[in-house]
Amino acid sequence: MCILVTPPFSYTMQKAIIAILLCLSLFLAMGCKKQQATPHSNVDSLLVHLEEGDLIFRRGTGFVGHVVTMADTEGRYSHVGIVVCKDSTLHVVHAVPHEHDFEGDFDRVKCEDARNFIGRYTECVVGIYRPQISDSLKSIAATHALRLSEKQVPFDHDYNLEDTTALYCTELVEYVYGLVGISISEGRRTDVYLPGMTGQYIMPSDMTRCSILEEISY
Repeated sequence: MCILVTPPFSYTMQKAIIAILLCLSLFLAMGCKKQQATPHSNVDSLLVHLEEGDLIFRRGTGFVGHVVTMADTEGRYSHVGIVVCKDSTLHVVHAVPHEHDFEGDFDRVKCEDARNFIGRYTECVVGIYRPQISDSLKSIAATHALRLSEKQVPFDHDYNLEDTTALYCTELVEYVYGLVGISISEGRRTDVYLPGMTGQYIMPSDMTRCSILEEISY
């Protein structure tokens, strides 16, 4: 009788296996989930509906976007930013990894033209949600967000809600609205159990269910 002895997996091999399993899980999960929103087809028709303080959600088509939509209980969006007015033009402040604007750039809170935010992905799913609060409070929250982008606060790769020296996308929105006394997540957290991503996180659907948010049709 021949007994085959399998040597222990190296750390690199373990990571590769995890990545393969995660990709397989993503393929199965994305195939089973219903598409609860349709892609926008005209950026201009969407832009005219934006106001300062709005939350603008999108579902990207990249690997990170698919990971988030798989981990999220709703799976409708993978990213969010807050609309701000800068130089008389609408921009979006958001915390994002892997979207560098220049050589030497890093993952951080950034401010970009709303058209670029919406049009970054072809046929990207986009949703606009408006807090039903005073314009002054929305303006203050937007000002806080703009300040964080100017400081170039780093992206929170640890996804640590207890530390605001670095921020991820939903954490940023929760933080700036928290500064005016409003919790967009209303305390909701999503338990995630994925390779390399285990814990409690604020997912986009934790925010879209907020009682003071109104989805804007376009």
